[in-house]
Amino acid sequence: MPDFLTVYAQVQPDKPAVIDDRPDGTVTSVSFAELNARTNRLANVLLGIGVTPGETKVVWCGQNSIGLVTMINAARKLGLTAVPLNYRLSDEEAAYVTDHCDARVVYVDAEFADTFQRIREHIPQVEKVLVFAGDAPESFLSADALMAEASADEPVIPDAIEAGATMIYTSGTTGKPKGAFRRGTAGSAQAGALIALIGCQPDDVYLPTGPLYHSGPAAFAGIAQALGQTIVIQRKFNPQDWLRLVATHGVTTTFSAPTPIRMICSLPADVKAQYDTSSMRRMIANAAPWSFALKQMYLADFPGDSLFEVYGSTELGINCILLPPDQLRKPGSCGQPCPMVEIKLFDDDGNEVTGIGPDHPGELFVKSPSVFADYYKQHDKFEADQKHGYQTVGDIAYRDDEGYFYICDRKKDMIISGGMNIYPAEIEAALEAHVDIYEVAVFGIPSDEWGETVHAVVVQREGAGLTDADVNAHAREHLASYKVPRSITWTDELPKTGSGKILKRELRTPFWAGRDSKV
Repeated sequence: MPDFLTVYAQVQPDKPAVIDDRPDGTVTSVSFAELNARTNRLANVLLGIGVTPGETKVVWCGQNSIGLVTMINAARKLGLTAVPLNYRLSDEEAAYVTDHCDARVVYVDAEFADTFQRIREHIPQVEKVLVFAGDAPESFLSADALMAEASADEPVIPDAIEAGATMIYTSGTTGKPKGAFRRGTAGSAQAGALIALIGCQPDDVYLPTGPLYHSGPAAFAGIAQALGQTIVIQRKFNPQDWLRLVATHGVTTTFSAPTPIRMICSLPADVKAQYDTSSMRRMIANAAPWSFALKQMYLADFPGDSLFEVYGSTELGINCILLPPDQLRKPGSCGQPCPMVEIKLFDDDGNEVTGIGPDHPGELFVKSPSVFADYYKQHDKFEADQKHGYQTVGDIAYRDDEGYFYICDRKKDMIISGGMNIYPAEIEAALEAHVDIYEVAVFGIPSDEWGETVHAVVVQREGAGLTDADVNAHAREHLASYKVPRSITWTDELPKTGSGKILKRELRTPFWAGRDSKV
């Protein structure tokens, strides 16, 4: 079977495949025929420098661009394992991921090439570094120059090569990043069922709200390409420019963490009024839980039937979906199991939790075709997260009497205070409902009396003037007394991963310094 990009280059050659529209007025539009030619040129360059179809691992790094989309397609055609690298990583972290995954080739945006110059001696397995969209430093290769001389013909590879795999390193919010390996064809039938449920169409226009190195925006970009949709690229997120792109290109579909949408919805009303967002038909909410207050903000600015929420992870794929009619009817829920997904809850002793309601939480385990194949070179961690053929990433959940699931928190984030189990996500949702609280992170800090007490780090809206007493008064209106934060600190911004997840480990560390136990 020919690759889908090859087919689209023949049946809809002139349709825009990728549009890179930048705030300075620079717009680059690439048709399906042009994207296929670029992809083939890059694939032939990779073959020319010695990659082995079906085997070689390639790290790619850069902000959202046509160059990245080209590599994603080339890796798939060659059956390579593509390893996205977060360009925000420190040199030490970048070296760890690149070396740990056994990459032989690095493909990097010229803006970030100096990172690989600095870590070159720490990535000895890398044979070639290809630099695109700019000048290549000495000893590195110019992907642009090589592609200009390469053939645009389809790359010649063995017939038995499977579509390219991916290995995405988890964000590391709870420890050293792990490479989640997923085979190229895994979960394709399940993805098709999910696409049908959400209602994606070939004429949709997809905008990734977030970096393509993150599994969510990248996965839906892959769906968009497979359906022959147009993808609009935003190189670096800016809330007002995001609205411009939606209005200019009639964007119908996106995937977003809560942070960007909170920034968009918090823009002044006169700014938002400048842009027509009525084209939005499918806002896929995920990457971190959206609070009920944020959903209300979104629905005040966008079509009421456009909000979908999905629950999933890099490792387990998409597991639950909450459809538009249930967004306000089921506050706090991440929905019901997706097609072809089985979910079970287990307690710490391995017994299945069958009770209903928040008094019957359990660790959520998943069985589905889209579950990843393994943690690369860390199979023990893969096995440790299994029970009875089901896999987990450590999330705690309960179900209601209609079969809707509610994520309480990450297992490792749970607070035990005076023998009571407390889940920070519940507290965060309650505090974010306050009109003057922009964002909050809750975690446990050490207490000689209680073991742990609840601590909140709060970002208030500009000019709000909140006090500790204001926050506590609001919390006591919505939470049991033992869940109310016993201490509060204030900050202008919470530390986050590139995908928008709050780095609670960074916030917790100072409080637990010098202690043998962190809980």
